[in-house]
Amino acid sequence: MRLEGIEGLRDRLEELPDEVRAALRRAVREAAEDVRAEVRAGVRVDTGRMRDAVDITYRDTGLTARVGWDGTGVSYAQFQEFGTSSIPANPQLQPALERERGQITGRIRDEVKKVLP
Repeated sequence: MRLEGIEGLRDRLEELPDEVRAALRRAVREAAEDVRAEVRAGVRVDTGRMRDAVDITYRDTGLTARVGWDGTGVSYAQFQEFGTSSIPANPQLQPALERERGQITGRIRDEVKKVLP
């Protein structure tokens, strides 16, 4: 199979049976929820606003997930991740994403195996 760009991938995904696309969405959702849970568990907590603001946004009919802070009242989340001259960095989002990067292929494989004969 040869794909040309993201549009080629989207076209090929549309050709997949509904059951396979649903399996892919389940894998993406599971991965995003695990990243969100890991970030929430690791951020510094004062009021809990930043912990509670970690959210997931889905696009491409659930095949793409964005995990991060929604920005509402937590513009200081970048200081959590990267630190300042007076606050040491406490990165949570990037490490959680990197750990998931090593697992997503297995998640997808497992979900697709459940729907293929």
